[in-house]
Amino acid sequence: MRFDEMGLKDSKTLMLLPGTACDYQANFGTVLDRLGKKYHLICVNYDGFDGSDTIFPDMITVTEKIERYIQEHFGGKPDSALGSSLGSTFVGQLIQRKNIHLDHGIFGSPDLDQSGKLSAWLQSKLVVPLLTSFTASEKKREKTRQKLVKYFEMSDEVAQRFMDSFAKFKSESIKNEYYTDLLTWLQDDIHVEHTKVHFIYASKMGEKYLKRYKKYFRDPEIREFDMQHEQWLFGGEQYTEPVLKAIDEFMETPV
Repeated sequence: MRFDEMGLKDSKTLMLLPGTACDYQANFGTVLDRLGKKYHLICVNYDGFDGSDTIFPDMITVTEKIERYIQEHFGGKPDSALGSSLGSTFVGQLIQRKNIHLDHGIFGSPDLDQSGKLSAWLQSKLVVPLLTSFTASEKKREKTRQKLVKYFEMSDEVAQRFMDSFAKFKSESIKNEYYTDLLTWLQDDIHVEHTKVHFIYASKMGEKYLKRYKKYFRDPEIREFDMQHEQWLFGGEQYTEPVLKAIDEFMETPV
């Protein structure tokens, strides 16, 4: 595991938790500098995605390591955590488990899928080979790049960053991450006193995800944006600026 701290030393703490098959450099690369000018950032790279030879074990083991770091370095009480996609599962677990306390849990347009072992195994058999085959050849790299640019409005630079991220990690780590995320369940109607839950809702994902957010958490603050899944992180300022503004407002919400 790797924890890099950067940004304003004496400002509010904001933990950044990346999504599937990503490190924080790729996932949050377009917004790191701007967030760092306002907050003290705790940037996390999980086992298997931290540049070491380790393999990602499972979501709960990694959650425990995050909790230990926060307990040892921040007295168990950072101000906030922002999870991108799969990273939101960690935010949910940190809130639900109550081993540390977050004032603000920010969920970046997650799907929050949950399933049983057989379904998770079947899904991972289908999806993981796709995730690990994007960069298998120059032809596939170019085809993937074109899709990222067209459908997610990424710049060539950002598309390249994401493809490089998928290419450099071991398939076993990606498989374990994807599979165990599906097995890591949230309770219904989670409520922790003095913790405020915020969702960045990408409406183009569909309303079923909005229903999940309201199912798992009591009275979440939900901000709706007309965008695809995590599109605000892909470099389009028409998406990035409104979401960054919302995050600032989340951080100022009384708890």
